[in-house]
Amino acid sequence: MYIKKQRLLTPGPTPLLPAALHAMMGSDIHHRTEDFRTLYKQVLSDLKHVLGTSNDVLVLVSSGSGGLEAATQNFFSPGDEVLVCSAGKFGERWVDIMKAWGMKATVLTAPYGDAVHSETVEQTLAKNPAIKGVFVQASETSTGTQHDVKSMGLAVKKTNAIFVVDAITGIGTMPLDIAGWGLDIVVGGSQKAFMIPPGLAFLSISPKAWALADSAKAPRFYFDLKREKKNADSGESAWTPNIALLLALAEALKYIKSIGMDKLVENAQLLARATREAVQELGLELFSSSPGSSVTAVRPPAGMDSGVIVKEFRNRFNAIITNGQGSMKGQIFRLAHLGYFDFHDLFAIVAELELILAANGLPVRFGSGVAAVQNVYAGAALPKPAVREPEAALAR
Repeated sequence: MYIKKQRLLTPGPTPLLPAALHAMMGSDIHHRTEDFRTLYKQVLSDLKHVLGTSNDVLVLVSSGSGGLEAATQNFFSPGDEVLVCSAGKFGERWVDIMKAWGMKATVLTAPYGDAVHSETVEQTLAKNPAIKGVFVQASETSTGTQHDVKSMGLAVKKTNAIFVVDAITGIGTMPLDIAGWGLDIVVGGSQKAFMIPPGLAFLSISPKAWALADSAKAPRFYFDLKREKKNADSGESAWTPNIALLLALAEALKYIKSIGMDKLVENAQLLARATREAVQELGLELFSSSPGSSVTAVRPPAGMDSGVIVKEFRNRFNAIITNGQGSMKGQIFRLAHLGYFDFHDLFAIVAELELILAANGLPVRFGSGVAAVQNVYAGAALPKPAVREPEAALAR
């Protein structure tokens, strides 16, 4: 009650990997030396490995949004026709980026909590072969919703358009077969499943996308990906890099390689499933009709502002969770699962949620939500008991 360790339980920034945090202290490396080139080449190689791609992978010093902008200005020209899937605040960010760069965007929208259907994407592409790019969030973190990027990618793959995926919270929380599904540009960010502080964006870029870049006329300078690739091929960054974050990323990538990207994804999926079952056991309602594994969005009890729950987590337990964004503020609270989260975290989160509900006059059977989490853990991690044959059969 009196000692309260702060715990970051948000979908970004996420809890930091200790080894990565320690590595940042060794950042007194000059970026035009062989020491840096060795580090940078290893980071780029390991990024390809964990992303499961042979495509070029580049690193930018920016937030994930810088990667989204770079994915627009380097492969398109003002006036190009593009298709944007928008189902939340981050889908709306794609729309804003298209406006900023003068693109002619057809926008497919879904209500908050729902996803844009891949069939609608395919039908729209068939009606307008002039579309040069399709943009989507793999995981719409503002609503806890996951898009079917596989079906979308396979539809786009049959056209001349490129498929640009904001996977900033999708990487490490859902399968992403970059080549198999036709994901031409995949954007990631350091402060999500990679378990390090904000400040780096990553882009995986296919040959199909690079071909489109040859005719792109949008202006660029700092986010010039052709320049970045030329430098990366020799083990350098085009501009002054964030060496501390690259050292942290190198350690995070080692960690992800040691457990396997598939296990990192499975971890997030198990935590998400356990969270969904726990909150429903407590009588709460999920917000998304297509929930993903980066974050679970939950409606508060009827008549309660979700901000009450967010504040209670902070004031009672010094635990930081997130409210809804924009028009969803007060309507949902969000519990994250990506990166350096484990079941120990989730047992505590759900137990705290039970206490918060009870403190606000809601009927709660203590332990019921925690038991739901335990059942998911037991089903996934505990050995199955051996089936004992009846004694009569053993006597034979």
